[in-house]
Amino acid sequence: MITERIESTRQNYINSKPAISYERARIWTESHKKTEGQSIAIRRAKAFRDTCEQLNINIFDGELIVGAIGEFRKCGILTPEFSWTWVDREMDNFDKRVQDPYIMTDEQRAYVRKNIFPYWEGKSLEEAFLSRLPEDTAKVAVDTGFVDNDSKWRQAVGEITPDYQDVLFKKGFGGIIKEAEENIDNLSITSAEDMEKKEFYESIIITSEGIITFANRYAAKAREMADVETDSARRNELLIIGEICDVVPKNPPGTFYEAIQFMWFTQVGGIISENPLALNPGRFDQYMYPYYKADLEKGFITKEKAQELVDSLWLKLSEWVWTISANTADFFAGYNQFQNLTVGGKTREGKDATNDVTYFCLNATERVKAHQPGLSVRVHQDCPSEFLDSVTHLVSKGTGFPAIHSDSAGYQMLINAGYDPEDARDWNNCGCVVPHFRKTGEWTSAVNINFTAALEFALNKGKSRISGDKIGLDEKNPESFVSYEEVEEAFYKQFDNLIEHSIIATLVAQRLHKEMVPRPFLSSCIEDCMTKGKDLVDAGAKYNLGPVLTGIGLAVTTNSLAVIKKLVFDDGVTTMETIVKALDANWEGYDELRQLALNVPNTEMI
Repeated sequence: MITERIESTRQNYINSKPAISYERARIWTESHKKTEGQSIAIRRAKAFRDTCEQLNINIFDGELIVGAIGEFRKCGILTPEFSWTWVDREMDNFDKRVQDPYIMTDEQRAYVRKNIFPYWEGKSLEEAFLSRLPEDTAKVAVDTGFVDNDSKWRQAVGEITPDYQDVLFKKGFGGIIKEAEENIDNLSITSAEDMEKKEFYESIIITSEGIITFANRYAAKAREMADVETDSARRNELLIIGEICDVVPKNPPGTFYEAIQFMWFTQVGGIISENPLALNPGRFDQYMYPYYKADLEKGFITKEKAQELVDSLWLKLSEWVWTISANTADFFAGYNQFQNLTVGGKTREGKDATNDVTYFCLNATERVKAHQPGLSVRVHQDCPSEFLDSVTHLVSKGTGFPAIHSDSAGYQMLINAGYDPEDARDWNNCGCVVPHFRKTGEWTSAVNINFTAALEFALNKGKSRISGDKIGLDEKNPESFVSYEEVEEAFYKQFDNLIEHSIIATLVAQRLHKEMVPRPFLSSCIEDCMTKGKDLVDAGAKYNLGPVLTGIGLAVTTNSLAVIKKLVFDDGVTTMETIVKALDANWEGYDELRQLALNVPNTEMI
């Protein structure tokens, strides 16, 4: 049974519209004004620390897990160092746009236009990308819907899973500071490579100090609120929150409650640092279970209390709103940050990994009915029947969760990518459905390529029917195609061209991320980055994958080619000339032909 506290918070989540906070952007901007001339890694680290020191501290009614990215409970933030021009263009209509609207006041808009955006003019990742992108690639790949990679030049990369098992829960951020200091002591500043490593470790120290300060401020706020709280039960809760925030994330957690609060502070740190897509909690049931088991054996926690804490975390994960352009929202609709949390599967030794926390996660998704986290389950042939029953029960509730994945398929994909067997068995999902591992730097969702655009260009002399503009390559009049093979050849020629521009746009974006937006906070959460003294943008992780090109519209394209093959060249019931005229007319006046096209089996082989 869901608790009254969780239901109250859930109703607030359901009935609140996402609101934009500019506080992070304000502090980030003021910090950069003070650090002109310093290295970009140090500047970003100091901006993070300044934000942790100055961001308003908000503990909302009844919260058990604390930490907010702004003054609103359901909140999105601005990251002008990545992109501000689209915000300037679109924010007047944020509350009116059809897909994923945001609340933003006139006062907020006036403030950011006067005090934040002017500083970033000519300095943002977006502007650098657009200035370096070849003109012919920009025509294809910038806000067209034909090729789309703006989530990689208007936003951070994301696609990372903090390593709780081997880094965060083992050391705490206090231990990470100590490790960085020891590594600096072993470097020689007469070596160019060591000088770069020294700068990296200094940035790690700065961000680690920041997240510790952030937690300490929450500890002080909780005690301040407890002093004036009249309800004795809530007063005690606030005092406990204060104690927990004194411990984590500076130190390794000692209890289930401390571990779950540590995990959320790490998530908030990632959001403050870059507002990323696919900041994955990973195999939550695996790294949380030892704390639950120990607390249960000592009588420190009940099953009901543990479930309420997990329910609370689900709501915190859902209250962060990813702030994106209207174009990006068309591809990533639903305020979805793709925080993929994976349960079940096998251990690194190959045994079944299901435990009590696995079921807490399944229960939380059913009870809370929030859109985050993106819950994935790993299923193998030796899964307990209770687990499979719980998974199918959750599916029957219509929440859209969990995503069900073959344990062996995920393992084999990582083996094929060169992972060690033990690491491959320890896989979690990243973002949507990508098998991933916590020691990985990844660019999976690098660019979306519209298959159907290639077919349209092939059948319209390289032009878009929507705009009439010449986007694709030159092509002969489609009415002159005399065989299906000619149609297919024209399609592949246009598709190859889209791929070429996709690669160009992605390489430009990757180079700029390396130059302009190093990731010290998230790099501190990855073991090999610390060992090598290299940021994630410099391939510091143990495994580095991508970029991956993602196709959209494959089924539509396949079916369209099947229609042309069957109706024009196999059965001869129509001509290419008629097909082209029907497309030009958007099928108006061609109802009989449209029905023939719809009747072509989708499984018709090309």
